[in-house]
Amino acid sequence: MTLKVYNTLTGKKEKFLPLKKKEVRMYVCGVTVYDDCHLGHARCYVAFDVVYRYLKYKGYKVKYVQNITDVDDKIIVKAREEGLSLPAGKAGVKGRGSRDLKALAREVAERYTKEYFKWMDYLKVKRAALYPKATEHIEDMIELIQKLLDKGYAYEVDGDAYFNISKFTSYGRLSGRSIDEMKAGARVEVDDRKKNPLDFALWKKAKEGEPSWSSPWGKGRPGWHIECSAMSMKYLGESFDIHGGGQDLIFPHHENEIAQSEAFSGKPFVKYWLHNGFVTTEGEKMSKSLGNIFTLKELFQEFPDPEVARLFLLSRHYRSPVDFTKEKLVEIEKRLFHFYNLLDFILQALKGRISSKRINLKSLSKEEKRLYQEIQETNKEFGRAMDDDFNTARALSSLDSLVKVANTLKDNPKVNRNKALLSKVYKLLKEKGVILGFFEKHNWKAMTRIPDRKEIERLIAQRDRARREGNWGLADRLRSGLRRRGIILEDHPEGTTWKRKRKLDKN
Repeated sequence: MTLKVYNTLTGKKEKFLPLKKKEVRMYVCGVTVYDDCHLGHARCYVAFDVVYRYLKYKGYKVKYVQNITDVDDKIIVKAREEGLSLPAGKAGVKGRGSRDLKALAREVAERYTKEYFKWMDYLKVKRAALYPKATEHIEDMIELIQKLLDKGYAYEVDGDAYFNISKFTSYGRLSGRSIDEMKAGARVEVDDRKKNPLDFALWKKAKEGEPSWSSPWGKGRPGWHIECSAMSMKYLGESFDIHGGGQDLIFPHHENEIAQSEAFSGKPFVKYWLHNGFVTTEGEKMSKSLGNIFTLKELFQEFPDPEVARLFLLSRHYRSPVDFTKEKLVEIEKRLFHFYNLLDFILQALKGRISSKRINLKSLSKEEKRLYQEIQETNKEFGRAMDDDFNTARALSSLDSLVKVANTLKDNPKVNRNKALLSKVYKLLKEKGVILGFFEKHNWKAMTRIPDRKEIERLIAQRDRARREGNWGLADRLRSGLRRRGIILEDHPEGTTWKRKRKLDKN
């Protein structure tokens, strides 16, 4: 099957045909580094991590770029707030006041950039090829702005530079809205100096104490939209294949990117625009104003296994909203355990030796044929799902079906002695798991390795939660899994303690 992707620009699914054969250039809008990462960030970057993984699986050479916005109004506000709470001489800051704002803004950006990478690595999000920072590409932005001014697409007023949307006749084609609709739906900053209320800032005149750079129009800093155009075109070319981000970026951010980029180059900017849906709580989009944001730090304190978060986020199609509740995370945890329970069983049955032997179809029993047919169908359905606009929800359902059939038949003597057949199940789950970010380190060595204290405590906490919720089957499997790895649990009225055995169980 040919890969099809839903293109926001055209409003339909299209065959994926990159500009260069077997090469994909992809840009995803990165974080503005001013606060803790939350589930909304995870939704975006896990979704595009799977896009990246699947394109590579399909044999494409992928150049993936994701920016870091490290100069922005929100960063400056955060720096000002932190500066007001710091006494003079603390944390390397000279003291309160505007003269320290530049250093504080840089500290804020650096701190939250590190936090971002920490949590994305924990979520097993593969690193992009490049993470260009806005502050490292000011000259590229100035050059772009100057050309827009020279070509008549922009104008300068008192040290500020604006893009004139009336000069770009196809403005609004990404969002599919008219100028009047965009005016009604946008938070337009009132500025009598603008020729049109929707004209957007390319360059902002410096305010006292704020970070600023020299430019032909005086000291200032870039507007938000210009950085993505400058950095994406620098590293991927004036036309590239995929641009991604959250649905909230369609207007105005991506609309503005198209306008300034195509005005600059005279070429089509991006071929396929992909946008992920929101994380919601009880149907409401997560937002700070509603106070329903869950940071990743908070999430992992209660559900420390990163694969639980990944499975939750991928259990819905990336363009659909995914509604968060802790109860759903508990169900996802059980679902994930079914996968691992089967993988563990197969490794135990094979003593860690995965077979590459071909299966003799003529010699299979009725039960063995049923499992073999399920393997074949799962492989096909997984591919069909992923080729249909990266439908991870459907792909995961196909794996669930395989696990269900395999678990039903695993006690059958002919099935559990058929090393080639069990190996085929194991290899299929591992292969598809790598695409989705699961099971990558599951192997005989990892399974029989005595876990460290942190992992033991995580598994005990997971078992405690299962017992509180009456999920005795999961609790027993967790205890058995730890016992196989040399850890004995002892339950007491005041809690669970553990100790190590001298040798692993032979069973």
